Amino acid sequence: MEIPAVVPLATWISFCVVFVLALVYSFFYIRHYQSKYHSECSSSLAAIFSLTVTLMSIALVPIDVFVVSFMKDENGNYTQWAESNSTRQHIEDTLLYSYYALYACITVCFFMIIPFTLFYYEEGDEDTTSKQRICTALKYTSCFLFAAGVLLVIGAFVPLQAIPEDKNVSNWQEFQFLVNELGDSKGETALYFLVGAITLIGTLGIIVYTSYGMSAWPIDNIRGFRNAKEELQEVQDEARTNKEQRRHIRKKYRENRKKMSSRDKDRLDNLQDEEDLIQRKERHLVTIQKSLWYKCGVCWRPFQVVLGIVLIPMGILVFISLILTSVDRFKHSLGAKTGYVLPERHYPNPIDMFLLLCQQVFPLDYIFFVGLVVYFLFASMAGIRRIGIWFCCVKMYKIRPHKTKPQGLLFLCLIMMCVILALNVMLYTLAPEYMTYGNQKYIPSNSTTPVQCTTAIKDCTMTVTTALLTKFVFQLWFFGACYYWANWVFLAFILIALLVALIKKRRSTIEGEVDASDTDDSDVEPLNL
Repeated sequence: MEIPAVVPLATWISFCVVFVLALVYSFFYIRHYQSKYHSECSSSLAAIFSLTVTLMSIALVPIDVFVVSFMKDENGNYTQWAESNSTRQHIEDTLLYSYYALYACITVCFFMIIPFTLFYYEEGDEDTTSKQRICTALKYTSCFLFAAGVLLVIGAFVPLQAIPEDKNVSNWQEFQFLVNELGDSKGETALYFLVGAITLIGTLGIIVYTSYGMSAWPIDNIRGFRNAKEELQEVQDEARTNKEQRRHIRKKYRENRKKMSSRDKDRLDNLQDEEDLIQRKERHLVTIQKSLWYKCGVCWRPFQVVLGIVLIPMGILVFISLILTSVDRFKHSLGAKTGYVLPERHYPNPIDMFLLLCQQVFPLDYIFFVGLVVYFLFASMAGIRRIGIWFCCVKMYKIRPHKTKPQGLLFLCLIMMCVILALNVMLYTLAPEYMTYGNQKYIPSNSTTPVQCTTAIKDCTMTVTTALLTKFVFQLWFFGACYYWANWVFLAFILIALLVALIKKRRSTIEGEVDASDTDDSDVEPLNL
């Protein structure tokens, strides 16, 4: 029987809508942060394309879930069009190749397009021709391509963990099912290894940036900013104090007619630098007080507080769901040497339960899932804005609206790509049943009542995304173990970040706009290291 028109129609219409939304989001996201005075078309296009492709890799997940859920009816039986194994296999192959195409595009962006664009911009000079810029950019980009080649070779030849042949081994049937469900490796392990390495970097980004953003974002929304008028008064007081200190030092040597000591000279220079910074703060505060945004702040302030209040239970829900699934995997998984694969869930998961409930009315689950992804994206962005981009304990770039140079923008895009890939793994921990089987049901051998698919059995079709992830973390168990323990580190960092966010004072109205490391006429990156 042919596949009903509603399946491809609902699937690809949703996919196209999300593609347009991802493209629009990426465009305005990049445009919002790129510098007004230092920008290049190639850098913006590369960042927009890379971010859009990465967002599509995670947008494909609910479509994957919808397709496998639609294969079965409420009685736990396959619908007529899905009874044939060949039909189901055709759909799974289509989704599988879509994932492969998106992951391949992501690796190309990560190891070729963004590095080339970065080095091409760096070589921009009046005395440098386009040909010279391209040659130099290609030379440096080849280092990234070499690193990608090394990872691909390692992934192609790394010894994969075999399924235990001893039937007396605990949970041997679950291992056997994984083999039948996932099939043999066809050489795609190299791509898995490459994407897994990027995802591992993204896991560090989630631990550092997302954890802090999840804690600081709602608290900052509730607290709000300091009053600009009061802050201006403080700055003016600082200016008077600074002026008085400089006058006192000069008067000391003018009366005695002595040569100024090196210590006082250094102090005078520091006070002069402080005066320049104070003057810039004063200019920004005066401008903000005259702006329409500040004058209308009283109107949108209640919405900001409500947003902060809504974000708090959302963060608590994520925290509880991660803990429950992580504990479940620790107690009931197949062990560290299998990447903590969990064949059957034992503990309830609030986010998982809510997604399964929403899936009964399409596209509620899609909307909630997209909202969950957007929550993580904005939390990550909030963390990046507050912490900045660091490398080897050195702060390289600050991310500020309309003041981020192309280098900082491309680094921001790289971080967000890694974070989004890592979110694919974290979402499996947040909603394991939804990500694996959707709302599929089956009829147990000892009953006539259909029940929810929660374990690895032949009567349920596993989603392609979970099949890929399970195969990857089992055969390359080191990555699975790293992802699992990274969840615990992430939870610990959330608590630490929460403590830091509670201790910190209210943010300045001009936070991020003025910094001592900036020049007097601009607040652009990179920092003066």
